[in-house]
Amino acid sequence: MSEAVKTRREGGILEITLDRPKVNAIDRATSIALGEAFCELRDDPALRVAIVTAAGEKAFSAGWDLKAAASGEDEEVGLWWETDYGPGSFAGITELWDLNKPVIAAVNGLAIGGGLELAIACDLIVCAEHAYFALPEVPLGIVPDSGGLQRVPKRLPYNIAMEMLLLGRRMEAREAMHYGMINAVVPADELMPKAREWARTIAEGAPLAVQSIKEIMRETESMSVRESFEFLRKGQLELFPKVLLSEDAKEGVAAFAEKRKADFKGK
Repeated sequence: MSEAVKTRREGGILEITLDRPKVNAIDRATSIALGEAFCELRDDPALRVAIVTAAGEKAFSAGWDLKAAASGEDEEVGLWWETDYGPGSFAGITELWDLNKPVIAAVNGLAIGGGLELAIACDLIVCAEHAYFALPEVPLGIVPDSGGLQRVPKRLPYNIAMEMLLLGRRMEAREAMHYGMINAVVPADELMPKAREWARTIAEGAPLAVQSIKEIMRETESMSVRESFEFLRKGQLELFPKVLLSEDAKEGVAAFAEKRKADFKGK
């Protein structure tokens, strides 16, 4: 694992910390290291959920390391995805389509450009009060093609998304919560406790059910309600049928009837 990406495990929770002073910008090596961490989450049955955050109080991430790109040492401006950025492409998660375990973003400061794209690729987002978001790519002659163009317009009203994309305007954390782009805003000293509280709740749930929810949400996002129902009933998803036939489903129902805590095994 790169020194710029630190991991910590506690039970079924994996904490991933981006630590690359001064503003936690992401170059190719850091992107690959983030991808390795997210693949560890994906592949280890003992892990059920992850938190991704960053060191310091100023920046969650300033996004793509433009100085590294400008130098052309191991990446360059242009069709950047033709260079190996790891299995999840930029930031290790923005295109990791087979990650069915939830990721919580604990945004400790500014998240601009690729930093916003990293955060919005996660399933839940909690922010420190001083955090803010921006997509400043247009004045740089580039576009936010790792989620800014794809995910932001799905989370914000069209005109507001276009303000961010075309004008590069800054959005404070509370405004982002107002529009539903993020889930919660807390004082800085409560950021990680809140993220860990959410992670523990998820980790205590039935693993197959949690993973199936993420799989279904991803695969049916662009479908109508009717199309989604029909798609699910055709049994084309990997996890959905397994959940209904799982030992955990039987255990959950039995635990409810017996008024005890369920003991889920992920089977």
